[in-house]
Amino acid sequence: MNPASAHRAGYVALLGWTNVGKSTLLNRLVGTKLAAVADKAQTTRTRIMGVRTLPDRGQIVFLDTPGVHRPRYRMNRAMVRISKEAMRAADLVALVVDAARGAGPGDASVARWLRGAEGRVVAVLNKVDLVKPKSRLLPIIETVSGEWGIPEVVPVSAHTGDGCELLLDRLLACLPEGPPLFPEDTLTDQPERVLAAEWIREKILAETWQELPHATAVVVDRWSVREDGLLEIEASILVDRDSQKKIVIGRGGEILKRVGATAREELERLLERRVMLRLWVRVRRDWRNDPRFLSELGL
Repeated sequence: MNPASAHRAGYVALLGWTNVGKSTLLNRLVGTKLAAVADKAQTTRTRIMGVRTLPDRGQIVFLDTPGVHRPRYRMNRAMVRISKEAMRAADLVALVVDAARGAGPGDASVARWLRGAEGRVVAVLNKVDLVKPKSRLLPIIETVSGEWGIPEVVPVSAHTGDGCELLLDRLLACLPEGPPLFPEDTLTDQPERVLAAEWIREKILAETWQELPHATAVVVDRWSVREDGLLEIEASILVDRDSQKKIVIGRGGEILKRVGATAREELERLLERRVMLRLWVRVRRDWRNDPRFLSELGL
């Protein structure tokens, strides 16, 4: 096997300031939905691994990380720590920047983490479908390559898929030669019940929008498959205060019903089986500062 066709494999950390579209990009690059996606900051709370195997070429193990931000709670400090740990463990870092928003001070602060990692960083300008005219990309590229010292810059749209195949090629070319790290049919290391909890939380974020930004967590209490193949899931939606509980339930229970209906439909599609979903809303005060509970959530 000559060097041009050598099999490559390694870890790529998707790193960036909050709300730049890393989870949408992960789902696009892996080819299936793994991470919860919402147009809100700090949707991703822990590291999610996604594996893309390119037959006869290589294997890229993506590490989707929480968006970097200024932490207020113990939970947020743990999220930032997870991002830093993934950065140090990866063979390559993909620094994701929201091209529609531009290269801001938050992005620059993440870039400062990466100083000294020559050859280990590729900049990804995401959401280029929202950038018009495309000449607006030029000053962003100049900032990333000139001021931040990252010569490899790849514009993409995780939403439309534009540029994502090129990004896969560039990332793979930067990884070390070696055999696959996981079996070819591996997609993630996350158990289905953990992914299900995140997909349910995604629907809560979509329904509550501005009223309830980050004060919810979802815990799967029961996961059981009946003899007829029906998957029964019981899950608790945890909030900080009674007022937040009322928001999640909604007038006459309308919001909770919509969350349950849309979450069940998505679970059936992604898990490829019939699902019965039961949801409860419970108040657990100051859970974002509770180390024991955060440990249960993997933080």
